[in-house]
Amino acid sequence: MDSQDKKLLRLLQHDASLSVADLADQVGISKSACWRRMQKLEENGVIKQRVTLLDTKKLGLGLTVFVTVRTNQHNADWAHNFNQVVQDVEGVLEVYRLGGQIDYLLKAVVADMPGYDRLYQKLIAADLFDVTASFVMEEIKATTVLPIK
Repeated sequence: MDSQDKKLLRLLQHDASLSVADLADQVGISKSACWRRMQKLEENGVIKQRVTLLDTKKLGLGLTVFVTVRTNQHNADWAHNFNQVVQDVEGVLEVYRLGGQIDYLLKAVVADMPGYDRLYQKLIAADLFDVTASFVMEEIKATTVLPIK
């Protein structure tokens, strides 16, 4: 990956709706070269997808919650079931398997506390040992921009 690819990625991270012509102009290459670079970055999996970021509050999803999960079952069947449950629960945005005292960390958005309770009721279908929730009072920083040097 050269400096032009990196510049292209930085630009796309800030605004994926930029046209190929705009990107090519800002990177200093032709439109066709820009298009080929973007295709290559997508084929190689560097660009996973292009999305639109939405405002959770304006969509009535004003409560962000981080859920920690501990399990006393460390087997493939349980893990498969847990993975399926979290994939199917609407509002769960991110799920991470961790090392240490906590087994999983989930990030979810819901409208309110009753919305969290509905989400919780769906999660416990995965036969969880310990579930703890922390509710976001203030978002200080949130970004999707990776530091590309």
